[in-house]
Amino acid sequence: MANGSRQAAWEFFGAELKRRRENAGITQTELGARVFVSGGYIGQFEQAIRKPQLDVAQRIDAALQTDGIFERLWRKLIKEQPYTEYFAHAAELEQLATEICEFAPAVVPGLLQTREYARALFLANRPFAADEHIEELIKGRMDRTRLLTDATRPVYWVVLHETVLRIPVGGPSVMGHQLDHIAALVRERKVLVQVLPFAAGAHPDMGKMMWLMEFEDAPPTVYTEGVLSGRLLDESAVVKRVRESYDLLRAVALSPEASLALLLSAAEDFRRCSSTT
Repeated sequence: MANGSRQAAWEFFGAELKRRRENAGITQTELGARVFVSGGYIGQFEQAIRKPQLDVAQRIDAALQTDGIFERLWRKLIKEQPYTEYFAHAAELEQLATEICEFAPAVVPGLLQTREYARALFLANRPFAADEHIEELIKGRMDRTRLLTDATRPVYWVVLHETVLRIPVGGPSVMGHQLDHIAALVRERKVLVQVLPFAAGAHPDMGKMMWLMEFEDAPPTVYTEGVLSGRLLDESAVVKRVRESYDLLRAVALSPEASLALLLSAAEDFRRCSSTT
């Protein structure tokens, strides 16, 4: 399903939600209370600004007694996403964000990946997958990277742990090219990168990725990911706490200038290594 068609389908989801809610004589605030979200969120679902998660769609069905229609619509729309089910909502919100702040403890963030780096990651995770499937996954990843070339791209601030720079994903040549690519994006002022060096020692939320998104007309959201799972968190207290942790990470990371120098040095090390093998 093309992006335009998918958006139209979500708009149908929202219009149907509004119609059935009004037919039941329930306000947005009342429905929100029944499904454990705010009335404002119900309004955003109805306008297709945001998409509900599966458990919310199920609770809407229960509250409005709609015999599972919103769950079925949700599953149909998510199934046709080019991403895994747990990441699909985050990928859609990414396109709407005005600012993205990310901490990567071990892997280059998807928006910064080269095709070769992405291929190496997917093959490591799916060693028996057919080439066609790997290519489909790579295409989805590369489609996301176009966000940074858009005129309306978000402010994108990334903190990379030095681990990210040192693991030779795909081998020295692929890794050297990957780090050169990040450096080029920095020089083009499409992303601001800081590196958290090994020497920094203990740091907030060690080993946990952070991904904060700000929006023009919606509350900020945090995305966090585990093994075959991901969650969007938008409770204000939670978002505030994650923002505080991210600010601490930025404070102890190298400056942007020193970070770029370390990126280039690591890339040169990989190039030297690849030329001797």
